Amino acid sequence: QVQLVESGGGLVQVGGSLRLSCAASGRTFSSYAMGWFRQAPGKERESVAGIGWRGGSRYYADSVKGRFTISRDNAKNTVYLQMNSLKPEDTAVYYCAAMDRLRFDSRSYSSFREYNYWGQGTQVTVSS
Repeated sequence: QVQLVESGGGLVQVGGSLRLSCAASGRTFSSYAMGWFRQAPGKERESVAGIGWRGGSRYYADSVKGRFTISRDNAKNTVYLQMNSLKPEDTAVYYCAAMDRLRFDSRSYSSFREYNYWGQGTQVTVSS
């Protein structure tokens, strides 16, 4: 079992920045690849970014490329999502999730079905 707790969400103006954190506890953090997803009201959950267990492989949704950066610190059991140049359409609940590291690749990272553990989510609201 892995427990995931997100933090860092909030209200920010257009063009601003936020850094989300996701702290993991339970089984060895480096056993898992990690992903960030988001869900806006009335919309399906969508993938934002994924990162391999060593941090070397990173993938992003086209909508956030060049603005968001995913990273992880295995010593701190934490994955981050740095979000810059925020837009109103980035408003959503953001979730982190953990996947068996052996299943992680450029296709699986974006599939919510591949992830075994989820956090409770943190709200990000971008005001115009």
